[in-house]
Amino acid sequence: MTEGSTGRSSKTLLILGGTGLVGSNLIEQALAHPQVGRVIAPTRRPLVISDRLLNPLLDFDELPANAPWWQADAVLCALGTTLGQAGSREQFYRVDHDYVLQAANYARQAGTPVFVLNSSLGAATGSRSFYLRTKGKTENDIEGLGYGSVTHVRPSLLDGGVRPQFRLGESMGLWLVKGLRPLVPPRYQAVSTRDVAAAMLEAALQPAPGVNIIESEQIRRST
Repeated sequence: MTEGSTGRSSKTLLILGGTGLVGSNLIEQALAHPQVGRVIAPTRRPLVISDRLLNPLLDFDELPANAPWWQADAVLCALGTTLGQAGSREQFYRVDHDYVLQAANYARQAGTPVFVLNSSLGAATGSRSFYLRTKGKTENDIEGLGYGSVTHVRPSLLDGGVRPQFRLGESMGLWLVKGLRPLVPPRYQAVSTRDVAAAMLEAALQPAPGVNIIESEQIRRST
């Protein structure tokens, strides 16, 4: 952490999942924020170059345990896939739980004090849904790592425009929720990926102690 020209502390943020819709919004908003001096975004494929962006290229199956960039002011995690894209429950769990937890553990060991997770509405270890059970397990396991501040952001359906990879179920859900918006409770309305990123960034820059939950209806809507 360094001092900026105004005397305000400049924060270093570690963003995971930077090639996804939420993650790319996180990087864009973080680089534009006056409190952020540096963004670290490890990815499988290269990102657009920026003078304040460090982009280590890596395989999440082989994360470097002692990389110096694990030490940051906060981790913002938008890693995630779907059961359809993953191809199996085992691979889905590997991405949405194992990758996330291993990265969270390395960052905590390096002294990073804050973790913000893009989770899901309904995340719970006791859920009947394998997807939501996995999200709940990931939340619980991160809470056990000893971070001073943990925030789980739990959006409903994500609305981020056209994805690089088409998701039929998600597209149908968005079409239905948007069409019935006046009848849909705020908790279940679609949330823009920009708003999710903004909520995550605020939680990282103004961390509250302990474990915090931001439910879907609490995410500020810009649309």
